[in-house]
Amino acid sequence: MKILGKVALAASVAMSATMAYAESHGMTVGVSWSNFQEERWKTDEAAIVGALDAAGAKYVSADAQSSSSKQLSDIESLIAQGVDALIVLAQDTQAIGPAVQAAADEGIPVIAYDRLIEDPRAFYLTFDNVEVGRMQARAVLEAAPEGNYVMIKGSPTDPNADFLRGGQQEILQAAIDSGAITIVGEAYTDGWLPANAQRNMEQILTANDNNVDAVVASNDGTAGGVVAALTAQGMDGIPVSGQDGDHAALNRVAKGTQTVSVWKDARDLGRAAGEIAVALAGGTMMADVEGAGAWTSPAGTEMTSMFLAPLPVTKDNLSAVVDAGWITQEALCQGVTNGPAPCN
Repeated sequence: MKILGKVALAASVAMSATMAYAESHGMTVGVSWSNFQEERWKTDEAAIVGALDAAGAKYVSADAQSSSSKQLSDIESLIAQGVDALIVLAQDTQAIGPAVQAAADEGIPVIAYDRLIEDPRAFYLTFDNVEVGRMQARAVLEAAPEGNYVMIKGSPTDPNADFLRGGQQEILQAAIDSGAITIVGEAYTDGWLPANAQRNMEQILTANDNNVDAVVASNDGTAGGVVAALTAQGMDGIPVSGQDGDHAALNRVAKGTQTVSVWKDARDLGRAAGEIAVALAGGTMMADVEGAGAWTSPAGTEMTSMFLAPLPVTKDNLSAVVDAGWITQEALCQGVTNGPAPCN
């Protein structure tokens, strides 16, 4: 596995020849989004479009609206439009198989964007999600080294949910074995929906008479649902994790109602996807993409992949996201009084 930081990523894909190809051949790249419910997907999209514009390639897209069947028909439509490459954020990693086959039949390269597609014909581009899980658990464990823990997982149809959970368990296992912490509740969150996470958290709080000391939530949307449930019980402020660097989540970190948001700079991921799509459509083999490496999935599938490096954002380094232009200081510090820098 190769993990690229921002500096390495900026030089990771040689674009001169493929840019010329795209401009001279009127290349089109299609993107199939599983949904647009998460704040971050709009950021990813803008970065993809920027990379394609720079290469002289056209962008077309479809929103599956959290429907696996719609995503299949969306991809059929994109193929019918004559796309030269496909970037797919899979709604269901198992159900997406026929779409990959349809693309392969037409000689169209596929990028499995952010979520694993269990097919060696797809180029897997994501952040290191196992490490994201480790980062989440480390931050929560540091804040609450003992007590009752709740694990709010992602969607059961998204392999990232289990990658994250595996990383979390690696960090928590010793504390579990020692008896310092006890997992008193655990639930998947259908569709990653905050409302479902809130409902799961409410049920776990009820079952445990509110005797909960920390929550490892797997993304910022689920963390938002968790914090809503905790706030209703007057428990806001106990350690809660998340990821994605959603603006609302970063504001919660500044306020002290969320402990960490593992920031995966979607601008880097989107830019890489656009550049790699143009390269593959221009004839570059997957293994020849700079920064790519061989990776074996938990199911044993040999994939060509690229993993980007995430950054855990806590009250101690909130300035990093402002300095990077990810969020304005005003948005970060809205409603914050005497908070951590730069909100103090």
